Amino acid sequence: MIKVLFFARIREQLKVDDLSIQFSEKTKSVEGLISVIVTSHCQQSEHVLSADNVVIAVNQQIAGKDLQLTDGDEVAFFPPVTGG
Repeated sequence: MIKVLFFARIREQLKVDDLSIQFSEKTKSVEGLISVIVTSHCQQSEHVLSADNVVIAVNQQIAGKDLQLTDGDEVAFFPPVTGG
């Protein structure tokens, strides 16, 4: 199982805090996981989760969409951080 967390504006846009996604051949990468989320849970999430400025963390480490996942991973999606 992969635990998926959504934070701040992304959580508000998708109207979901977290999901548990079954680990499978389709979810072996972050990109594949996004595809499964879009098709199975939140069709409106494609433009939100696929945006270039979304920050992705896997097991609390910043990661890219090509990172390979394993069963039990935690994947979090954050909006871009701004501040001054």
